[in-house]
Amino acid sequence: MLPYKKIFAVAIPLLGMMVGCTKLDQSLKSSLTASQAANALGANGTQLLLNAAYVDLAGPFTGQDQVFSLEENSTDESLVPTRGGDWDDNGVWRVVHNHTWNADHQQILNVFNNLNKINFDATNVLSFTPTASQAAQARFIRAYALYYLLDLYGQYPIRNPGDNLLNAPTVLSGAPAINFIISELTAALPNLPASSGSPATKNIATQDAAKVLLMHIYLQRGAFLNRAAPTFASTDLDSVIYYGNQIMTSGNYSYAANFFDNFNATNGNSPELIFGYANQSGNPVNNAGVDARWMMTLHYNSYTAQAPNAGWNGFSTMSDFYNTFGVNAAGPVATTYSMADSSLDSRIGLRPYGATTANSGIRPGMLVGQQYDQNGNPLKDRKGNPLAFTPTIASNMIETGNNLEVTGIRVVKYVPDFTDASGKYYSSNSGNWLVLMRYPDVVLMVAEAQMRKGNTAQALLLVNQLRAARNAPALTSMTLVNPANVDDPTTLLAERGRELYWESYRRTDLIRFGVFLTPWQYKPNDDPKNLVYPIPTQALAANPNLVQNPGY
Repeated sequence: MLPYKKIFAVAIPLLGMMVGCTKLDQSLKSSLTASQAANALGANGTQLLLNAAYVDLAGPFTGQDQVFSLEENSTDESLVPTRGGDWDDNGVWRVVHNHTWNADHQQILNVFNNLNKINFDATNVLSFTPTASQAAQARFIRAYALYYLLDLYGQYPIRNPGDNLLNAPTVLSGAPAINFIISELTAALPNLPASSGSPATKNIATQDAAKVLLMHIYLQRGAFLNRAAPTFASTDLDSVIYYGNQIMTSGNYSYAANFFDNFNATNGNSPELIFGYANQSGNPVNNAGVDARWMMTLHYNSYTAQAPNAGWNGFSTMSDFYNTFGVNAAGPVATTYSMADSSLDSRIGLRPYGATTANSGIRPGMLVGQQYDQNGNPLKDRKGNPLAFTPTIASNMIETGNNLEVTGIRVVKYVPDFTDASGKYYSSNSGNWLVLMRYPDVVLMVAEAQMRKGNTAQALLLVNQLRAARNAPALTSMTLVNPANVDDPTTLLAERGRELYWESYRRTDLIRFGVFLTPWQYKPNDDPKNLVYPIPTQALAANPNLVQNPGY
């Protein structure tokens, strides 16, 4: 396991000289040759740069206002109501869900910058005589960032080792952008570390991680080329199946006994984890702040015994999405369902979960209805009302009533860490790894490829094997998508939602399935330009090779 942050602290001063974007930085770069920089870094300089590139992954993929917001808040899975004076932030959250953003939106700029920091820091590694393995890992890390840039913005800037840093980076889009990522991953694959299934290889770029990324770009190619009407070449689908079968038959992965074990404080040991960012419980030096994943949704009083006013009380999901699990948010309170109910999909939660429930009363999953502390006592909100989450949210997403603190179904997918010796489950000391790639996504991509090739029976078999592992009844039939209802529970799209909710896939999936522009709760209409985010205004000013996307 890489000691990320300790190495990061050593490497970052030189990175500021080699990767910065300002004219001052560029003049500094021009006065420092590659050999001089290598000598300054020392014998392990290339490894320091590689480790710094790994550290960069935390930036765009951990926080609630980063890739998560652009991928989830823009969909039917997540939104952030304004609650009185909380979570307004000049409307930045509402416009993401309403698809009314513009090129000056701060989150759109921050994600673009953070992904490009990965892009250029990984390229840096290639300039300092890396070993074959180091070069392969750097190429994977760069390809990972480029994939997200292409997905979100439709184009990306790229430098090659030796390029004149005084010149603006080249920009790729469309087929050349796709082909470059595929060529980089294909070239890197043989020199990447083999995947063992042990935590020691799950926080580095491995052959299986590269195969997963290749699956994504082959499956997404048609959507990248025509987002309004994606098509799927048989050869691309064959590639998805080819790489997916290699992973599925490797013996490295299996389904976890408990769905939420994939997101707890020891999830580095999960049999489903393929690639993640390693955090260490009780150690803020090696932590990316993954606690945001539960703090952003829990109420201020969710953990009154441990830390009053610790939750942030923001993010929620919607009743239409919740109902795809086979329970009705408008019907009986979810916690009244029997924990032994064989028809209850375990991914919705509702069941007690070890130390989390024992210490707080929280049951990971979808939280709706009255909430309780660890002793079974009903909790209250800050106004003294019952802390009973309701599925109904104001149509304009601005809550003003007496119940403003309890509207919206809450989602606790990452399990709060109670193993931290400091007892601060709400601090940056949590040991939960940030999950970046997980085995069920591989299975569902293979199922989708099979289904798009007309092999529905094989797709249904794979899906039902997954559902069996999640205590969900088998499906007797399944379609890809219902264009009239994005939350139709009988589709493969719905199955991806049930398995991968709040893991930053949903926007990409909705575009690929052709329903991103479909109206859903709290988003009554849309514009085709929103199939891709705008290039940030500041980025256009800095790089004349970038071209603003149509409609912005």
